[in-house]
Amino acid sequence: MTILEEIALRQSFRFGLLLVGVLAALIYAIVYCYRGPSLAKTTVKSIPLLSFALAGLVTFAYPLVIVALFMSAIGDIALSRDGKNPFFVGLVGFALAHVFYVAHFWGLSEGVQLSVWALLIMVFAASTEVWLTPFTGDLRWPVRIYVVLISLMGLTALGLPTMPLALVGAMAFLASDAILSIQVFRMSEGSAWQVPSSILLWVLYVGGQFAILAGAGWSTPLFQFP
Repeated sequence: MTILEEIALRQSFRFGLLLVGVLAALIYAIVYCYRGPSLAKTTVKSIPLLSFALAGLVTFAYPLVIVALFMSAIGDIALSRDGKNPFFVGLVGFALAHVFYVAHFWGLSEGVQLSVWALLIMVFAASTEVWLTPFTGDLRWPVRIYVVLISLMGLTALGLPTMPLALVGAMAFLASDAILSIQVFRMSEGSAWQVPSSILLWVLYVGGQFAILAGAGWSTPLFQFP
């Protein structure tokens, strides 16, 4: 196999895996995201981020992004199950994903400067002490640490003005976490908002992760904008 043939093969795998991930994400959004735990739900939910991670792996994406996607897949699998222990495992998985994203964004950053968006993220983080932390019970400190990490992820993403897709993806990821925290800790199980919030947070989450990978996962973004 020549070098050109290998490149073409790897690119085929990349786009094939990305397509599998997107299709699985759509199936999950339409069929499973608002339903109770099941083996089918866990299986479908595990596919998108694993596919994105493998797409990065076969085409030499940045290692920190690949690991962040794998950690997110672990978080997805855990959160597809009910109970405090799976939720904690999911929390740790996503917390580690944010750590890797922070490290990656910081390495690409042009320097984070104080701005309106930075202030909004910091205000959001501080506000969780009022509307979120008092309702988290035994998970109070893990949730606090998680809020710090997602806020740092958002702040470091602000240092990527030349990578707008990754910046939008990071903000979507942050927004999905905010919705999840409301759904888990503040929303009643019988609320009429459970289904629409489940769909919205999943779309923001998967879309955000895809955008981060496409915008800052490779040395050359997947999509080029004029």
